[in-house]
This record gives sequence, C-alpha cells and structure tokens, in this order.
Amino acid sequence: MRKIDSYAHILPKAYFDRMAAIAKDKGAIKRWLTIPVLYDLDARLEMMEGFPGYQQVLTLSNPPIEMIAGPEDSPELARLANDEMATIRDAHPDKFPAFVASLPMNNVPAALAEMERAITQLGARGIQVFTNVNGRPLDDPEYWPLFEAACETYDVPVWMHPARGAGMADYSSETKSKFEIWWTFGWPYETSAAMARMVFSRFFDRLPDLKVITHHMGAMIPYFDGRIGPGLDQFGSRTSDEDYEGLLARMPHRPIDYFKRFYVDTALAGGKSGIRCGLDFFDAKQVLFATDCPFDPEGGPMFLRTIPQAIDELDLPQDVQDGIYFGNALRLLKLKCC
Repeated sequence: MRKIDSYAHILPKAYFDRMAAIAKDKGAIKRWLTIPVLYDLDARLEMMEGFPGYQQVLTLSNPPIEMIAGPEDSPELARLANDEMATIRDAHPDKFPAFVASLPMNNVPAALAEMERAITQLGARGIQVFTNVNGRPLDDPEYWPLFEAACETYDVPVWMHPARGAGMADYSSETKSKFEIWWTFGWPYETSAAMARMVFSRFFDRLPDLKVITHHMGAMIPYFDGRIGPGLDQFGSRTSDEDYEGLLARMPHRPIDYFKRFYVDTALAGGKSGIRCGLDFFDAKQVLFATDCPFDPEGGPMFLRTIPQAIDELDLPQDVQDGIYFGNALRLLKLKCC
C-alpha cells in the first residue's frame, strides 16, 4: 500500500553544515550529529528502499531557524533550506513528492517574501511554523499576516511543530526542566497551548478555511475531550481579571468544535491507544500518516514499521485506512494520485 509520510524530518547536507557552523549553542544540535539519515541523503534513500510504496513529505527538522540565527541571517538560512529540499524532491520525486517551506519567523517581512518564493517558484506545498517564536506566541499580531497569506493567498496548510527546551523549567524554583520532561510532556503541552491560543484568538472565525496540521495526533487535545467540551463550555467562570465569558458569548461555536478543526498526524512513536483516541476525537479525514522519521531508537526505520503496525491493528474500514495512509494527504496537499 502507498504510504505518504506527511511529517518526515530532514536537514539537507548543505543546510546542516551551515547550521552547525553558525549555531551558537552546539548542545542544541548534539543529537542531530548521531542520526546520519537526517542529513545523509544516500543513507535515507537506502533505508526507504526497504519499505515499498513509502514516500516522504520533507519538513525541516528542529531546531527552528529563528533559534539558530538572528533576523539578519535567518532569511538566508531559510532560502538555503527550501532550495535544498526542492532539489531533493526534484531529484527523487518517487520518494519525495513534496516539501514544506521553512520560514525565518524572527523576520516577518522576509518570511512573507520567502513564503511567496517557496510556494510560487519552488512549489512548496505548505509552510512549517513552531509553536512559539523564541518564546513569543503564534497569536501575536505580528505573525497574523503569515497565517492569512497561507490561507487566503496561497491556500496551503500550515504544519505546526512543538518547540520547547530544557531551559523552560517545570517548577518556578528551578532553572531547567529535568529528566527530559520538557520533551516527554512539555511538547504535548506546548502544542495544546498553541492550539488553544489559536482557538480563543479566533483564528478559525477570521480564516474559516485555515488548515493547521498539528504534530503527534493533536497532542493532549483528544485525551482531554471532557475538559475541552463541558469544561470549556464554562470558559471565563474561573477568571476575574479578563472578560472571557464575553469572549465565549461572541464565539459562534463551542470551543470543542474549533479544536476539532485541526488536522493531526499519527506520529506517536508506535502507540496504538493514542491513535485510537485521536480517531475518536478527530474526523478520520483530518488524520495524516506520519512517522517522525528519523527520530526513533534505530535512527530511522523503526517507526516506519511500528506505526503502520499500530494503525493496521485497529482494523479500520479500508476507506478510512486508505485515507490515513495516502488519500488525505493527496487531497490536502493537492498531489497527484499516481
């Protein structure tokens, strides 16, 4: 069966070398140095040969460009990343049918210019953003033109990836997050918080056709359907210094209905129960197959085996399974069926 991995990560070699050269915090790229499939295209192609029918939509790997480079240098880094991903797609269209543009989010005018170039000239099928821009929320008005352009000018989806490091402590008495809690639990929280900010900042009322693909099956959202449903139907009752009840009254739909408008992927490290939970919450037509390749204990191939195994064990109707594996991506990314 054809499988389109809608959230596969890459650091093209030229970009990887440039990133490593200018990164001030070498610790931020420590893990990347140990995963050859991330930056060695030949190693990636060899790995993919073991999975017939498997294709990848290329997205630039963490860390965010704006975390590596200041606003003067980030535009050039984004251009290099997008040029390299387009080159890989063109050289191997049977393996990489599409790529997603990366943007210099700490320089919004340059980000808008790069979005136009990447989509109209290079053929990018969408844009990737992280859940915050060096600590600033995505619903900051400065970033609104990017979402507006993605939706209304180019009609492409927005891929949203969590961004949170050990420097964001779990307790106010400490200076860092211990035991990689920042990743295990911090990333799902970070994604869920960004989704909530979009909902209550009225992104979907202002841009009804906006399509946001959230990594890791919508993070915490499906599991907390009761808190998001009846719980947020009481939005504002716990707050005295903001008119949240007035905001709730002005929203045409229940909060939970807005959360259901996000798209999600299956990149849950092979966990079957999480995928089932996500499918119970989201419309199956909004679920995309993804593996998070190559971030698994084997450096690439493990989740290519275990995530399809988890999906197949759910015994989904064939049309639902086909949609998850490839049909939803074909429709959303406007790709050819063959």
